[in-house]
Amino acid sequence: MTRMKAYYRQTVAPALFKKFGYKSVMQVPKLDKIVINVGCGEAKENAKVVDAIMNDLSLITGQKPVVCRAKKSVANFKLREGMIIGVKVTLRDEKMYEFLDRFFNVALPRVRDFRGVNPNSFDGRGNYSLGIKEQLIFPEIEYDKIDKVRGMDINFITTAKTDEEARELLTLMGAPFAK
Repeated sequence: MTRMKAYYRQTVAPALFKKFGYKSVMQVPKLDKIVINVGCGEAKENAKVVDAIMNDLSLITGQKPVVCRAKKSVANFKLREGMIIGVKVTLRDEKMYEFLDRFFNVALPRVRDFRGVNPNSFDGRGNYSLGIKEQLIFPEIEYDKIDKVRGMDINFITTAKTDEEARELLTLMGAPFAK
């Protein structure tokens, strides 16, 4: 069991149980999964872009990414059905907790002019999303080996019913929300 998962069980879950007054331990919200998505519109012209993104994501997450393809053709974007438009990774269990720990404690402090993450990026159902402008904040990525600075979207999917519960869960897990 990872350090973060043990921390959740011993500290976070009892604190949430007490604060929100749940009747059962099964009502206590927990982190379900983390989805990391990188959109690559330039993959239409250059197929090697996808390989570079997949390599970066696998270094960051320790898991093989999945290629996302267009479901519909869109003439305005010069996009045809079946073209590669992005890459994503879904993390669960041990890898999710390990990524969460590295993200909050190592990667986010390396962001320039970092004052905390936006506390208003909840979706109304207890899930949190944030975007990162560059993949260089992760220590696994070497500056000399990247071809282009790319951003990514990171989604934290929780079992919380409300945004307030999810915000408290992520705060207790170490999320540095801006004041």
